[in-house]
Amino acid sequence: MPVSVVVGGQFGGEGKGKVAHFFAKEQEATAVVRCGGSNSGHTVVAPSGQVHIFRHLPTAAILPGVQLYMSAGSYIDVEVLQKEIASINLDPRRLIIDENAVVVGPEHRAKEREDLVARISSTGSGTGAAVADRVMRRKDLLFAKDCAALKPMVGNVSGMLRERLNAKERVLIEGTQGFGLSLLHSPHYPFVTSRDTTAAAFVAEAGLSPLDVDDIILTLRAFSIRVGGGSGPLPNEITWEELANEAGRPDLMEYTSVTKKPRRVARFDSTLPSRAVVVNNPTKIVLNHLDYIKSAASDVTVADAAVKQYSAMILNKIDYFGTCAASVRRMHG
Repeated sequence: MPVSVVVGGQFGGEGKGKVAHFFAKEQEATAVVRCGGSNSGHTVVAPSGQVHIFRHLPTAAILPGVQLYMSAGSYIDVEVLQKEIASINLDPRRLIIDENAVVVGPEHRAKEREDLVARISSTGSGTGAAVADRVMRRKDLLFAKDCAALKPMVGNVSGMLRERLNAKERVLIEGTQGFGLSLLHSPHYPFVTSRDTTAAAFVAEAGLSPLDVDDIILTLRAFSIRVGGGSGPLPNEITWEELANEAGRPDLMEYTSVTKKPRRVARFDSTLPSRAVVVNNPTKIVLNHLDYIKSAASDVTVADAAVKQYSAMILNKIDYFGTCAASVRRMHG
């Protein structure tokens, strides 16, 4: 069955948004599913050059004719979602939200900000607190099917996706965050997120079977990042000033999509991506942020050679399993 899943192989920020948009277009997906909560922002650039950062919508929302879905494993900040819909003038009929998705309330955000923000540099979005309430089976938890603002967009996502798969249409699942933040598989607990962040977990959240999947796209960065502050271990960490000097880009700096805090940055370390390959068994690996390599901004011929050399070095360090085929792509924008 034709299902593609996009996952991150480090600590998030690997460019999953651009990659999901790219493959949704290339593979002519008719349906794209976004998993997760509002604690992760995915960036995509429209043909006009306008930059969109979506915390809820799939990045394929800017592609005409693609049906958009939010899975049962979604944790929804209604205000954030409404702003995203308005920002691109999205026809609400193009978005279906699973009836069992959970609504994040102000009490969830307040609970996280009391503890998690300071302790592990959480975004404080309330996603984790809402997950905890769901696990504890709180009776007052609000689901999408009972939320007046969401009810017009609510449906049975897994059933609708099954109909598309039975019609041999391509479905793409846009995962959230990165393997190094997985609640189950990261070696860095408690500096993790509130959910599993593997391909299998995203497929389950969408209400589909592992047998439906024929393509798993693992996304990596040439220089890994973590959110700023006490967010946990980051092997081979360097400063943005060091990297900026090497790349010949004095203004080089990244900020988190949700909190707008400066990110931390590090040289590539193969340990975590190798574990991500073991768990996800990807069919493709996409390597992003190659423009941070020294000389990449100068002579095109020299830059291409540097990119190829650096890419080969990284991919040779990763322990491959299964039939993974590395796909080194430049995601422009």
